[in-house]
Amino acid sequence: MRERPVSTLKLAASALAALVATFWFCLATRGGARPQERPGSSFEQRVPYVPSPPDIVEKMLELAEVTSRDRVYDLGSGDGRIVIIAAQKFGARAVGIELDEKLSEEASARIAELGLQDRAKIIHGDIFNSDFSLATVVTLYLLTWTNERLRPLLERQLRPGTRIVSHDFQVPGWKPEKEVKLMSKNGVPHTLFLYVRP
Repeated sequence: MRERPVSTLKLAASALAALVATFWFCLATRGGARPQERPGSSFEQRVPYVPSPPDIVEKMLELAEVTSRDRVYDLGSGDGRIVIIAAQKFGARAVGIELDEKLSEEASARIAELGLQDRAKIIHGDIFNSDFSLATVVTLYLLTWTNERLRPLLERQLRPGTRIVSHDFQVPGWKPEKEVKLMSKNGVPHTLFLYVRP
């Protein structure tokens, strides 16, 4: 008996499933952590939690030329590592906004443990309903479509000259001032995009 040919549609579906699985695996291994879907009221608000490696965090802040005069906002701050490093190593005032309540509490506890409450804080909230207009630097490690949805808010709220550094994912519709490719200490390639609000 002759085998029935596999339809083009089934082949395409299989290929797409493989691509999606590979994508999430890459996200999981990139930060050394397993992606966890953040709770939200809609699919667009859910972004996997994969932290930036500490050495990449420092490169992000160096690319933005962060100093003690800056106010850094990390949108989707996870465990607070960018906020902590910005305050601890760069002397900046830093604010993280995180949707996941448990991550927010853990990050706030870590800030208190390090005695950084005067320079760093975490806000438990939705970045799409937050005010970050005081930022001089914004850091992002979100997905491209999340950045695209966030872009109108950034354009409305951020003042001219504000620097935005996005880890691995571009902000569609914006042209980066700089694009830096580098390797983390664990040998994983990363790309950083620096934007400056006109």
